[in-house]
Amino acid sequence: MKNINRYKVWITCLVIASAVFLMGLAVGRGDSSDSPVALHERILVPQALAQERFFEGIPDMVERAVPAVVNIQSKKVVRTREGMMHPFFSDPFFRRFFGDEFFRRNNVPRERVERNLGSGVIVTNDGYILTNNHLVDKAEEVSVVLPDDREYDAEIVGSDPRTDVAVLKIEAEKLPALNLGSSAELRLGETVLAIGYPFGIGQTVTMGIVSALGRANLQMVDYEDFIQTDAAINPGNSGGALINARGELVGINTAILSRSGGNQGIGFAIPIDLAYSVMRSIIMHGKVIRGWLGVSIQDVTQQMAELFELEEAKGTIIAEVVDDSPAMKGGMERGDVVIAYEGNEVEDMNAFRKMVAETEPGTKVEIIVLRDGKAKKLNVRVGEHPDTAERAEEEEGEEVPSIFAGVDLDDLTDYYRSRLDIPDDVSGVIVTEVEANSSAIESGLREGDVITEVNRKKVDNLQDFFRLIERVRGDKVLLLVYRNGSHLYIIVRS
Repeated sequence: MKNINRYKVWITCLVIASAVFLMGLAVGRGDSSDSPVALHERILVPQALAQERFFEGIPDMVERAVPAVVNIQSKKVVRTREGMMHPFFSDPFFRRFFGDEFFRRNNVPRERVERNLGSGVIVTNDGYILTNNHLVDKAEEVSVVLPDDREYDAEIVGSDPRTDVAVLKIEAEKLPALNLGSSAELRLGETVLAIGYPFGIGQTVTMGIVSALGRANLQMVDYEDFIQTDAAINPGNSGGALINARGELVGINTAILSRSGGNQGIGFAIPIDLAYSVMRSIIMHGKVIRGWLGVSIQDVTQQMAELFELEEAKGTIIAEVVDDSPAMKGGMERGDVVIAYEGNEVEDMNAFRKMVAETEPGTKVEIIVLRDGKAKKLNVRVGEHPDTAERAEEEEGEEVPSIFAGVDLDDLTDYYRSRLDIPDDVSGVIVTEVEANSSAIESGLREGDVITEVNRKKVDNLQDFFRLIERVRGDKVLLLVYRNGSHLYIIVRS
């Protein structure tokens, strides 16, 4: 009996194994899944389907977004003196010859109307609109035209030239508004679409990718942190929307880099995180509130890194500290190299300026500086940026070759002080002339500059200057110069 049961088990196992083997042969013959072609199809078909679904979804996403992108039309009256003549006509002899009535008649102000066309984005259902400051700056009339041809007079709630952001308001309800995304989450290569009104021909949608993030040093505005895209942006797109693949607003289109005036694949947008922060401050406070330390700063070049004994060309140099400013009260000094702010590494002057500006006034922050080659921790209470600051931007230093050939210097006398409005607390030697064919033209040293330091040593007069120059070892000299109310460092070769 036991042997019979044992045979039954063996027979059952054999039947099952045979069935599995035959099924495997059938599947192998029918599917050919092990072939290279089948493997290729298994990988690429799902990707192709996903890509196809993505592009199929774009029209639906665009249809939801375009109603919130509007046409901005502004008008301002510009007054000019079109009858102004050559300066020599101001000579008393010519005035006597022609008569005062002739000059009065030709100096009557003329008026012309200047119109701007651009784009804007509705960001709230009750009518708040984001656009560019340069479209509505000093405008006397601003109108907003919706894609359905409804037209509204717009109020300029506020604007910020430092970021080129402006906030408008129209009296309407239940308007289509774009959902806000996060520009901080954008990635290189991510698909984006630009929507606006280029050349006044009507609403236009273009597609591209995020070409770069954090673009700065373009000298377009004070606070630069642009998104760069190759989505076609042309004149008239300014103020329009840059949206991601989910239809969220991630940027406000603001400028193009072009030799022809048209699209060449390099466009810039203000990150929505920055634009929204500006808008919120304008709506809540009537102005943009920014943090302020009261310093002039410049980037660390490779040559400056060597002279300041830095391991690498990173951070930002304090070129000037304003009297009685938060920076001075916090112990910051001219010549400090800022390397960290609130635990975040400072890459360059633009990053530092942005960090400070985004700090709420009254906040106490930790700043790490390198002073005489040693790290020093400072605690500084950030102030509010003065609205009437005479100098809002910081000047950058320049790399220069030898400048002393073709440069005339003189002691800083009362004559130069009164002529150039140089304060009494500024001491040094003044650059009185720079020959056109001298290397100083490339160096950036200018007539009227006051050299106040040589290699971090104070200069009071010409004797000090030449004494310090004679002590220079090596081929580099670090000068601190006073120019137009501010100080900046310049590197020269001796």
